[in-house]
Amino acid sequence: MSDTSKIAKNLQAFQIAINAHDRENPTHNAYGIGLAHFDLDRLGFDEGEEILPGITIHADSGVTGNFRVLCDGDHEENLEREAEEADMVEAVAAERQITISPGGGDERFTS
Repeated sequence: MSDTSKIAKNLQAFQIAINAHDRENPTHNAYGIGLAHFDLDRLGFDEGEEILPGITIHADSGVTGNFRVLCDGDHEENLEREAEEADMVEAVAAERQITISPGGGDERFTS
């Protein structure tokens, strides 16, 4: 069994991440936390264990030290929208040249 303060800190981080996910994605339902196999063992969790109401632990191939909020929604549509917005920003930036003087002076914008 892992140190209880370590587990408490992780449960708090899980709850904060789930709250942030639910706030940003109101149409998606979070159902779990994905942990690397190493972290699952290190923290003393069991696969499928319910750690918060309605939230279970799942082993995934993630990077150790990180966790993921698992949900039933498709985040691909959000990634596509963000890519389109980034393309739009690049197009606007290409229309304007930004020149910064080597001495760190004022920025000069030209159209």
